[in-house]
Amino acid sequence: MSAVNIRLLDTTAADFEPAFQRVLHWSAETDDAIEQRVAAILADVRARGDAAVLEYTARFDGVSATSVAALEIPRAELLAALNAIPTAQRDALEAAAQRVRSYHERQLEASGRSWSYRDDDGTLLGQKVTPLDRVGIYVPGGKATYPSSVLMNALPAKVAGVGEIVMTVPTPNGERNAMVLAAAAIAGVDRAFTIGGAQAVGALAYGTATVPAVHKITGPGNAYVASAKRRVFGVVGIDMIAGPSEILVLADGTTPPDWIAMDLFSQAEHDELAQSILLCPDAAYIAQVKAAIDRLLDAMPRRDVIRASLEGRGALIRTRSMEEACDISNRIAPEHLEVSSRDPHRWEPLLRHAGAIFLGAFTSESLGDYCAGPNHVLPTSGTARFSSPLGVYDFQKRSSLIEVSEAGAQQLGPIAAELAYGEGLQAHARAAEMRLKR
Repeated sequence: MSAVNIRLLDTTAADFEPAFQRVLHWSAETDDAIEQRVAAILADVRARGDAAVLEYTARFDGVSATSVAALEIPRAELLAALNAIPTAQRDALEAAAQRVRSYHERQLEASGRSWSYRDDDGTLLGQKVTPLDRVGIYVPGGKATYPSSVLMNALPAKVAGVGEIVMTVPTPNGERNAMVLAAAAIAGVDRAFTIGGAQAVGALAYGTATVPAVHKITGPGNAYVASAKRRVFGVVGIDMIAGPSEILVLADGTTPPDWIAMDLFSQAEHDELAQSILLCPDAAYIAQVKAAIDRLLDAMPRRDVIRASLEGRGALIRTRSMEEACDISNRIAPEHLEVSSRDPHRWEPLLRHAGAIFLGAFTSESLGDYCAGPNHVLPTSGTARFSSPLGVYDFQKRSSLIEVSEAGAQQLGPIAAELAYGEGLQAHARAAEMRLKR
């Protein structure tokens, strides 16, 4: 096959900035036809419940059933799948699950506990942290199957103490993936339904006669799923609106070029809109990576998707220095950021915005996707500037605790009354004043 026509940019070039902006440009707006169709599906699910879910599941997934109850996967089937998959697959799932669980347990210890203290006057102030009662996790099941997404969504919810975890996963033509079911058994999913698309989001958000309404929906999906999550936000919580997957590699030229090429492939193979970018100050090394891309691509089963991704949204960018590469990385705020250098800890303090930072040549992004421990549900499309990976904190809520003593009321009452009168809220002021000693 022909060489990959990936962009080659140089920060010293006069036209770098407009060329760079063209690389970054991606519209997160869902087209009007999808928006209208999703709105209609959600309205139908809200109005007709199970009947609408059955109709759309038959139409979009080719799965006909007489009831939504028939689309629920019994817990016994999840356990049977766990016992039936090859030993190597089971061992890998259980090892990954243990690492993911352990990481999120540490996260819970660090930030997920209730706390309180008392002032000198005896007033108690604090925060009560409680888990959500029920959450829904959406597991994609269209172009590929993702048992890893089951672990990454269900385990932090389980660690947080969520009361019930409801999983939905599309099963085109009725084909149930054994590893997805096995992962659900390992992760402690309570109920699982073979429902996908906007209708699954609607069923989880509004509830039907069979599917229980949840309080939050997490997990990635296609444009229909993203649009549906956006529309039901407010009825339920959501984790984020996920865009195409991204990888940015900062390289100093000391990592084997083939490793970098394959790391770029690892995100490009997700879909044609995924983005893979290399930033490096060494022009000769960039040429070696480009040669590796051309040499390795034909052996990849998803080579057509990888080529389309690299040629459509990829770039190999020569920078003046590693410092400039870090600056550009902060502008991009990538989902996955690899620092593939001899001394990654030299550059890590300069990096402010990324979903996950992978330090050192041996830390491939794929390890984070599957089994390192931290969550692989990450902010995309530059949203790492203001949002975080999925975690235990997404499955908890916080309530403020206030217990004012009689002595404390004497100190706080006049302050509150003064401010309330200033806002014209007399009842607020009087409520505070009534507790003052005469």
